[in-house]
Amino acid sequence: MIDTDKKRRSTFAVLFYINRTKVRKDGLCQLLCKISIDGEAAQIGTKVSLDPKLWDPSAGRANGRSRNALEINRAIDRLTADIQAHYNHIRTELGFVSAMLVKNAVQGIAQKPRTLLALFREHNEEFGKRVGIDRTAESHASYVNSYKHLASFLHRKYGLEDIPLRHLDVKFYDTFDLYLRADCGMMQKSVHEHLYHLKKMTRRAVSQGTLRYDPYCKLHPALPARRSRHMKLEDLKTLMEKPTGRPNLDRVRDWFLFSTFTGLAYADLKRLSEKDITRSDDGTYWLHIRRQKTDTLSVVRLLDIPLRIIEKYRHERKSDKIFNLYCREYIIKLTKKLGMFYGIGDLTFHKARHNFGTHITLSMGVPIESVSRMMGHKNIATTQIYAKVTDKKVDEDMQKVSCRNEYNTLI
Repeated sequence: MIDTDKKRRSTFAVLFYINRTKVRKDGLCQLLCKISIDGEAAQIGTKVSLDPKLWDPSAGRANGRSRNALEINRAIDRLTADIQAHYNHIRTELGFVSAMLVKNAVQGIAQKPRTLLALFREHNEEFGKRVGIDRTAESHASYVNSYKHLASFLHRKYGLEDIPLRHLDVKFYDTFDLYLRADCGMMQKSVHEHLYHLKKMTRRAVSQGTLRYDPYCKLHPALPARRSRHMKLEDLKTLMEKPTGRPNLDRVRDWFLFSTFTGLAYADLKRLSEKDITRSDDGTYWLHIRRQKTDTLSVVRLLDIPLRIIEKYRHERKSDKIFNLYCREYIIKLTKKLGMFYGIGDLTFHKARHNFGTHITLSMGVPIESVSRMMGHKNIATTQIYAKVTDKKVDEDMQKVSCRNEYNTLI
């Protein structure tokens, strides 16, 4: 049985044969079926067997009117009709078909999602099971957020509850990009994250065989130029000089200052425990912790301010963790309130890490190689982002130049 789709030059064939190399004790051989589509083949075993003397290889059927022959030919007819039906259904639904897809459908193996949101849900469910093993809750929340934005986009722009994977094209990608910017008011970094997650779904569909090719494989969402986001030095001094008098805000203020003097991001500060802090022979305290984001070692000497903050909250410990940090969402909310309290604008907790890279280390003359190790960067190019020198540092350096006699004599 051969069906040729001239437009796609696709071939489809079903061949029945018996396995003569494995003869059962009763002398019978198992009937096998091979599905061939566009040069790809998949084998299906049947539950029926026959006397090899009854088999006609050229006809692909059993000869005669014996009970065994009739049983074999009825099984062939049923399976052929089943294969043809699944072939037609899959080709209509996906726009293409493969031997493995047909085989799985015939054997009742669970079909992979063929729509975008269904595939996204499958991904998020699998991802959620790995949280705490090799995935983080924050990353899972990011994918859930992307799913919600895609669902809202489909409903608002297309009036759809879901969309077939085969209908995804560049126009859909560009429209979603515009929706995130115009309707949701997102900045480039957030747009990049959601488009990256969309691209991951189409790659997943290709690997599962539910898309023939990835429509977005050549599209690369742009990332904004990376820059240091440290605070102004005078704003940092203001924050350090006086507490707010509000318990929750002061806790966040102290944690923010701890990160400013250690360079720890929120995720690493939350994991920081007693085993990560050691005392050297000269009496100094050191922090050794592997960053959650990159799994690289961060090594920092603890100065007086972070040591005092550790002692301040020692009595609140409920485990070996140094601090009982609030959840990320509450930290974000309180950090914004902290910025409003001091009148320093939009304050984010991650600015503390940038403060460390700029004000505490590089601007104080610490070599960039040392700063890179302290911050746990894999590449020194990442550290160079923090090396945007301040006016104060430029002034100090130029004063050194002006004092050198060999330059003064040139004037």
